[in-house]
Amino acid sequence: MRSLVKTVVRSFWNPWSAPICFSCRWTMNGVGIAIIIFLRNCCDRLPPHRTRRRWEDLHIRASQWYEANGMELEAFHHAVAANDVARAAHLIEGEGLPLYFRGEAIPVRHWLESLPEAEFRARPALWVTYASVLTMTGRLHGDIEEILQAAETALQYAAPDDRTTDLFGQIAANRAMLAVPKSQVETIITQSRRALELLHPDNAPMRTTATWTLGYAYQLQGNRGAASEAYAETIAHSQKSGNIMTEIAATTCLGQIQETENQPHQAAETFRRILQLVGDPPWPAACEACVGLARIYYQWNDLEAAERYGQQGLELARQLENVDTPAACGVLLARVKLAQGDTTGALAALAEADKFAQQHHFGHWVGEITAVRIQTFLHQGNLTAAAQLAEAHDFPVSQARVKLTQGDPAAALTVLEPVRRHAEAQDWADERVQAMVLQALAYQAAGESDKAVQLLGEALALARPGGLIRLFVDEGPPMARLLYEALARGVEPGYVRQLLAAFPAADSEPTLSSTPPEVEAGFVEPLSEREIEVLRFIAEGLTNREVANRLYLSLHTVKVHARNIYGKLGVKNRTQAVAKARALGILTPT
Repeated sequence: MRSLVKTVVRSFWNPWSAPICFSCRWTMNGVGIAIIIFLRNCCDRLPPHRTRRRWEDLHIRASQWYEANGMELEAFHHAVAANDVARAAHLIEGEGLPLYFRGEAIPVRHWLESLPEAEFRARPALWVTYASVLTMTGRLHGDIEEILQAAETALQYAAPDDRTTDLFGQIAANRAMLAVPKSQVETIITQSRRALELLHPDNAPMRTTATWTLGYAYQLQGNRGAASEAYAETIAHSQKSGNIMTEIAATTCLGQIQETENQPHQAAETFRRILQLVGDPPWPAACEACVGLARIYYQWNDLEAAERYGQQGLELARQLENVDTPAACGVLLARVKLAQGDTTGALAALAEADKFAQQHHFGHWVGEITAVRIQTFLHQGNLTAAAQLAEAHDFPVSQARVKLTQGDPAAALTVLEPVRRHAEAQDWADERVQAMVLQALAYQAAGESDKAVQLLGEALALARPGGLIRLFVDEGPPMARLLYEALARGVEPGYVRQLLAAFPAADSEPTLSSTPPEVEAGFVEPLSEREIEVLRFIAEGLTNREVANRLYLSLHTVKVHARNIYGKLGVKNRTQAVAKARALGILTPT
């Protein structure tokens, strides 16, 4: 029989084909089909009670052949079809890299779910594998802790050898993973360190997982340097061992740190690399990379791309259980809606994100959701609601925005100063520049223009390399006026012109909600100091001759200035010029 099998295999095997196994419906290549055809012919001549045994023998032989030829997944499928639990469990572990770390967690999970509890009691390692697979597929729920406890109980009676110690290390690594979605920093650190202490030196997949979770805890603590080192180590070891899952996780977190360091171009490349790793269509694990790209495109003021990536991230995240990414997507999409002037849509997106966070106990998202909600209320002109929210929460940046809107810049500066000092002490680039932007607006509101422009200039220098736009535009007309003053003083002129061009004419204070249609388009080029001076007199109702007399200019010169003003603002007459200049913040509204 063996020689006949070899003959059939040689005749039918084709490594490029992938038909479906008649009995188990798993994808397999020509060798499996050859053996199936051969054994089916043999089984047709056997008594019924011997047929099943022959089928199982076939699958074991096929499993052995696939394993010998480096195709562990196919070997695993045939071991399952042969009801050989021991062999299937062995094949899951793979040669140094378990199948569930190679993107094959779903078939492994389905098999484990089909096993009776007696198999787990007989093989405690299966409990640990089951917990690992569930965490790998995003099913981070309370049942996993019960599985881990069952494993611990069973392992108490196992021989205290390297294998048992390693399994206890895997249990700790899984507990660290369980704490990640809840941002339970101390638990993550404790369990990650325990895992690294107990795991066998050769267990590279789980050791890289524990290194990643430790880095994530450092990131939550704000220790971005230590986190980046942990992620770099994780990525290097993952690439060496072919562990694509931890490579994706660590690369995603590295991109997030690059974001916070005001390095959006580097972060975008990092997130795009993840999308290349997962292929098309992307795995659900790419959801964080999508929302990361959405945040970056938002800062670059590409709202269409931001919304597209945000929606894609949300769709992918919904395929995973108990991950907080939908909350991140909701906040991002709310920002996009707000930037588009759709405050109703923004509040709806925030309400959905808030509901999701509460249902899944992601309390760490309350702060950001509330902060964007306060910005939305301020954009609506609902100062009362914004002030009530700011008073109920200890969010200094939001409180500063409310104080500025209330006309109390001194209180805003008092709130912002410790925020900036702390950001500088921690070397947090994003929070530092955000505090500087608001401080500049506060000094402007307090009438200290020199300090305001100086601070704004420092913030611009930090933000310009990354091409950040919404950081400034989201502050509305007060920022437009301050940017115009900075331009007049020659501060970062090219960058400031880019920022001013991004301000929509309709994005003005609530008192200007009735902005006429003719001012909807943004201006093309900033006005010179002399043109602003002429425009101010025009706004007072003076004729061209009266303006000429006031400024000691010829009538022809004033007319030239007026034509230049109309051209730069994209308007046709005095009334339109004044209305648009007020909407853009060039002139103080009356």
